[in-house]
Amino acid sequence: MTPTHFTFSSAFTLGLLGLAFHRTHLLSALLCLEGMMLTLFIALSLWTLQLNSTGFSTSPMLLLAFSACEASTGLALLVATARTHGTDRLQSLNLLQC
Repeated sequence: MTPTHFTFSSAFTLGLLGLAFHRTHLLSALLCLEGMMLTLFIALSLWTLQLNSTGFSTSPMLLLAFSACEASTGLALLVATARTHGTDRLQSLNLLQC
């Protein structure tokens, strides 16, 4: 395993563990998701540079576009949750209640 592969694998795993175990606030969950997407973007960009292929050069930009859409949707949900419930704590949200 190369050092760059180990670095990106461990960064993605840390983001996944943060998302799994430290879900007290919605903002911390969104930050963990953004860290995972940033790790995937950098790893995919380096992979296309190592292949020297122009066919895969659009995939990091597509991933970055989806990441921006995910971030804007997450922030909109955060604002809506904070307005309706007064907090962004995930334990205080009841998803079964309308």
